[in-house]
Order: sequence, then C-alpha cells, then structure tokens
Amino acid sequence: MKNKIINITVNFIVRAIFGLGLIFFINEFLSTRGFETMVGLNVISLLTSGILGIPGVCLLYGIAVFQIL
Repeated sequence: MKNKIINITVNFIVRAIFGLGLIFFINEFLSTRGFETMVGLNVISLLTSGILGIPGVCLLYGIAVFQIL
C-alpha cells in the first residue's frame, strides 16, 4: 500500500513538472510567432498537467483557443 502511494505521488510530480515545462516552452514559442494564446503557469495548470499529463496540457490550450473564438 505504501509503495503504491509513493508511486502515484512520484508519477504526479513528474507529470506536473513536465507539463509546466511544456506549457512554458509552448508559450515562448507562440509569443515569438506573435500569437496571443497563452496558458498561465498557476495552480490549475499544475493540477491539470499533474493529473492528466500531456492531454491535460492540450486541454488547457484548447480552452485558451476556445476563449478567443
């Protein structure tokens, strides 16, 4: 049981850090191209990328694009 909790926690932390890094680099790439669609680095994006991983990051950008329309 303890091993499972540690595994879930480490998995969440790795996905959250990777997701926030991905958001940062996508934001930088989009800003150099002149796009205004950016996702903020905050607790909501941390939780979304930590729980869902890369699909969560795609979801955040999908919501950002949808807000522009």
